[in-house]
Amino acid sequence: MRSAFDFAPFRRSTVGFDRLFDMLENSSMGQAGENYPPFDLIKLGDNDYRIELAVAGFKPDEIDITAQQNVLIVTGRRNEESQDGNSPGASDYIYRGIANRSFERRFALADHIQVRGADLKDGLLAIELVREIPEAMKPKKINIGSRAGAESGERRERSAIGGGDRQQPAAEQTVDAEAQHA
Repeated sequence: MRSAFDFAPFRRSTVGFDRLFDMLENSSMGQAGENYPPFDLIKLGDNDYRIELAVAGFKPDEIDITAQQNVLIVTGRRNEESQDGNSPGASDYIYRGIANRSFERRFALADHIQVRGADLKDGLLAIELVREIPEAMKPKKINIGSRAGAESGERRERSAIGGGDRQQPAAEQTVDAEAQHA
């Protein structure tokens, strides 16, 4: 099932956004039944984020967090003995409202998002994310007039009105020309 939106006009007029359009078109696929475990996505700062998943009943060794290229996969696999009601010390449940099924939750990550760490406390799995933009991609301030001396001489030559033997800025040549005509 494709998205209800047609992204073809945008694909024709943009370069390098194929992955974004594919993600938007396919975002509804496979998401219909994927609502377990519930999660919160929190923005902590300009470049810091946290994903909190409610994973009550899971132990740290039953949860696997994998960061692949632009995808974060959180998988919970219950041990057979903890799911089995026949093990020694197991209780007979009259009603079981806390889900204990295995899960796999996928999160699409933007470019340059890195997983900093994860912590499981009080049934909440907190995954810390940070956006680390490489130095080459950060904006740089370019100072005006920061060219080499030889190039600035070129610029002065281009700004000269009359040219001639002497290289004067255009403003000085205009003043000299007015004095000659007076």
